[in-house]
Amino acid sequence: MRIRSQKDFASGLMFILVGFGFSWVARGYSMGTAAKMGPGYFPFWLGVVLALLGVLVLIGSMSSKGEEDKMAHWDIKILLWILGSVVLFGLLLKPLGMVLSVIVLVLVSSMASHEFSWKGAILNAIILVLISVGAFVYGINLQMPVWPAFISG
Repeated sequence: MRIRSQKDFASGLMFILVGFGFSWVARGYSMGTAAKMGPGYFPFWLGVVLALLGVLVLIGSMSSKGEEDKMAHWDIKILLWILGSVVLFGLLLKPLGMVLSVIVLVLVSSMASHEFSWKGAILNAIILVLISVGAFVYGINLQMPVWPAFISG
């Protein structure tokens, strides 16, 4: 068989590896049963389903009916902007709080775009801050600083 869609092939492999990884790690937790689930039950079966989905995508990448495509080369600069923004968010969350950290995350990760505009990035940041605070702080009462310590208290 010949790989017709390199993108689907790579996606299928990624799904399989991540699925098996989740299932492997989840084995270390108590599984329980379907009626009384332990902490490892859901991640284990989610990993299995993800791996099976990966197998289907991988097989589909070799289908003669599928569209033929090639993988694009990775742009390391874009990858570093995005990964750097996530690391920066993690480092800034405690000292700056959620609002300012999310703003930094969106603005820095927006720099990865070839179509960057301050107006779009700021609008995205405001919307993501509202959704994040609404979901995590008010929705599920997650205990995290919303504002920096020097502002809130």
